[in-house]
Amino acid sequence: MSDVFSHPWLGGLFGDPEMAELWSAEAQLAHYTVFEVALAHALEAAGRVPPGHGAGAAASLADHAIDPVSLAGDVARDGLPIPALVRRWRAADPEHADAIHTGATSQDVMDTALALTLRAVSDLLLRRLGALDTALGDLSDRFGDRPLMGRTRMQAALPITVSDRLRDWRAPLAAQARRLEAARADVERLQLGGAVGTRHGFGADGQVIADAMAEQLGLASPDHAWHSDRGGVAHYAACLSGISGTLGKMGQDIALMAQQGLDEIRIAGGGGSSAMPHKSNPVLAELLVTLARLNAGYVSGMQNALIHEQERSGAAWMLEWALLPQMALVTGRSVSAAQALCDTIEDMGGS
Repeated sequence: MSDVFSHPWLGGLFGDPEMAELWSAEAQLAHYTVFEVALAHALEAAGRVPPGHGAGAAASLADHAIDPVSLAGDVARDGLPIPALVRRWRAADPEHADAIHTGATSQDVMDTALALTLRAVSDLLLRRLGALDTALGDLSDRFGDRPLMGRTRMQAALPITVSDRLRDWRAPLAAQARRLEAARADVERLQLGGAVGTRHGFGADGQVIADAMAEQLGLASPDHAWHSDRGGVAHYAACLSGISGTLGKMGQDIALMAQQGLDEIRIAGGGGSSAMPHKSNPVLAELLVTLARLNAGYVSGMQNALIHEQERSGAAWMLEWALLPQMALVTGRSVSAAQALCDTIEDMGGS
């Protein structure tokens, strides 16, 4: 059975093809390749390989197509795809093999690919969040002066307006967007440490090579490896959970507002019931609550991924592979579902 994001029919509710594409095997292979291309050029520029070897390796890397499915057996044995890829890349261009992966380790490649992926994830989320903020502003313009009953602890309290309720959705969402933007600096950075994080394979040229690679890839160039320092990644995951959690609050409010008898919101095209044709279920609002709770569970796992033993961990690192893409999918779908939900709101306000 597929997971809910790619399931033949559940994917219609949970799926986010645009976000999923950023994490696809093809996208990751492309990131692995551009890492090696950048490394080959940097090795040649630093004089670590003979003239022409870096350019030659870069050209062969760019031309070498690999079927992602063909790596499955290698990964089952090695625990990750990079050793098999390096063997194939070097076998395809033995003349320039000295400029392929020299001085680097598998985690350098995969963490840099993660940095490139998260850059694209952030771009997508921030663009969607901007559109969602505009949609919420439009709702405020249309219905903001309408009355609502303010409720505390789910009991009627004092009168408010629709704009008051919308502000409680919109302002926290803007704050979450700012947190995500700030978190980018700690994940959009090159990883280059070599076997034990000391860059020993590059001699005195480690930082020069790192700086050249980072410039080519459009990433920051830290002065040390972050193989076992996953604080930036964990904080980024918390930002993802913060966005989906904020939207879960919005979804919960809308589901309550849509209750028969309250009728404080009217949503076009609500979900139907097989047994009760009179119902119009607030499906997207419910989805926002579900997605928020999913990420609340996933983020605790990302905190566990902080626990690396010594210089590098396999177990903690694998936990990130399982959780972080799922969190990005959840968050992406949360924002797109919230946008779709706003587009279906026909009326707001009540007594």
